[in-house]
Amino acid sequence: MTSNTSNNALHVTQLSSRTRWNAALAKLPTAHVFQTWEWSMFKLRHGWQPDHYLWVGDDGPFAAASVLTRRLGHWLPAVMYVPQGPALDYGDTNLLGQVLDHLENTARKGRALFLKIDPDVQAGTSEGKSVVEMLRRRGWRPSNEQIQFRNTLLLDLTPSPDELLAAMKSKWRYNVRLAKRKGVTVRQGGLDDIPLLYRMYAETAGRAEFVIRPEDYYRDVWGAFIEAGLAQPLIAEVEGQPVAMVIIFQFAERAWYMYGASRTAHRDKMPNNLLQWEAMQWAREQGCTVYDMWGAPDELDESDPMWGVYRFKKGFGGEFVRHIGAWDFPISQTGYWFYANVMPRVLAIMRWRYRLSRSRS
Repeated sequence: MTSNTSNNALHVTQLSSRTRWNAALAKLPTAHVFQTWEWSMFKLRHGWQPDHYLWVGDDGPFAAASVLTRRLGHWLPAVMYVPQGPALDYGDTNLLGQVLDHLENTARKGRALFLKIDPDVQAGTSEGKSVVEMLRRRGWRPSNEQIQFRNTLLLDLTPSPDELLAAMKSKWRYNVRLAKRKGVTVRQGGLDDIPLLYRMYAETAGRAEFVIRPEDYYRDVWGAFIEAGLAQPLIAEVEGQPVAMVIIFQFAERAWYMYGASRTAHRDKMPNNLLQWEAMQWAREQGCTVYDMWGAPDELDESDPMWGVYRFKKGFGGEFVRHIGAWDFPISQTGYWFYANVMPRVLAIMRWRYRLSRSRS
C-alpha cells in the first residue's frame, strides 16, 4: 500500500518498458491484469493504441493508468478507455484528483468523444460513495456500456485447503470429492492446447447461446498471457478424454477465473467442481491471496441471465462484491449521446443476427 500523497510531490511519466511498467503496477492497490503491459499489447494488435502513465513520488509509484485509444474512423474522433483502472488508493482523494486531472486533459488533447474508466471500487462503502461524488462533481456519468462485469465474487485464498473446503456449501464440497472418486483428473495445459480449449469454448457458447470471437482472437490473448506466465489453462479429463477447462489469469497476488467451458460428456462426474478447486490450489501456489470468479449478476434475482452461473460460483464460498461500475467523461456531448444511444442498438442487431445464424446452422 502506497503512502498518502499529501506530503509527496508527484510527477507523471510515460513508460515504454514492459518490465518497469508491470513491476510498478504490481506495487499498487487495485492492480488488475487488464492494466498489464501484456493486455495493452494485445489490444494494440486489435486496433487500440496504448499509453502508459505512471504517477511517481519520492516513495515510489502512487498510481498507474494504461489508457487505450481507438479511432472510430479517419475523420472521426476517438474513444479512450482505462480497463479496470486506473490503479491507485481510491481513499486518497488528493491523488485521485491529480489522476483524473491528467486523464481528462489527455482526453481533451486527444479529441476523444469520451474517456471511460471502470475502477475497482466497491459500491455502497464510504470510499465508493466518495469516489462517485467526486466523479459526478467533475462531470463524469455512469456508463450505459459496462464492458467488464460490474460485480463479482471474491474468495479469500489465505486459509488452509481444509478451511477452504469447509467454507464451501456441502454439495459443492461433496462434488469435488465425487469427481476424484469418479476418475476425473486435472492437468495443466499449454500453448499446444489452445485449439482444444477453443473447441470446448465454442461448444459451450453454442449450447449456452452466447457470442464468442473467432479462434485467432483467443489464440492471441490466451497465447500471449500463457507465454508471459500470467495465465494457466487447466483441463479436466476422464480416461484421457478432455471434458472441461478453465483458464486462470494471475497478477499481483490476485487470480481471475476468466474463461471456462465444458462438454456434455461425463458431466455427471462433476469435472467443473474439481476444476475450480484445482484452480484455487494453483493460484495459492503462485502466491495469490484472492481468487476473483469474474462476473456476477447486476441484480441478485433469479430472473437475471447470470443467475445459474452465480449459484455455481457462490457454492465455493466466495463473497459477492458490487462495484461502482464504468464511468464516462464526455468531451463531445452530441457525439457521446449518439454513441451511447445508437451503438447499443447496433450491437443488439449484431447479436440477434449471430443467434439467428447459429439456429440455422
